[in-house]
Amino acid sequence: MKAVLPEQVELARVANYFGSDEGRNGRFLIQGPCGCTLRVISYDGEQSGWEQVSVSTERRRSPNWLEMCFIKDLFWDEEECVVQYHPPLSQYVKMHRYCLHLWKPKHTVMPAPPASLIGIVGVGPDEAQAWVDAMVADYVRAAQ
Repeated sequence: MKAVLPEQVELARVANYFGSDEGRNGRFLIQGPCGCTLRVISYDGEQSGWEQVSVSTERRRSPNWLEMCFIKDLFWDEEECVVQYHPPLSQYVKMHRYCLHLWKPKHTVMPAPPASLIGIVGVGPDEAQAWVDAMVADYVRAAQ
């Protein structure tokens, strides 16, 4: 988690939610990138060993990918890896129907799969689509 929260976050802080010296812990009402106010609660993980940011919207829906990326970038540096867990059903704790959480352990490196298992490193969506289109065209020509 960032050592100091950005001014945009501090200006959105709900005063005295966790006490007078809140640091990176707090409740925030942040204008999101999709026009929706995001309700955010952050914990620095000093006691639990897990940094956590929970995000919900003012609407009856969960935050979308763009909103979660926006919040991730406000609270963590762009090179930090954070996750959203999908636990076994038997371990679900759902106190808010439309709330999602971002997590990062404080004392260990977050494992992640190699980027090559996700896609072609260095290729953007438009380039990938052109590559797939060319492969399909070659396949169709070869099949004729």
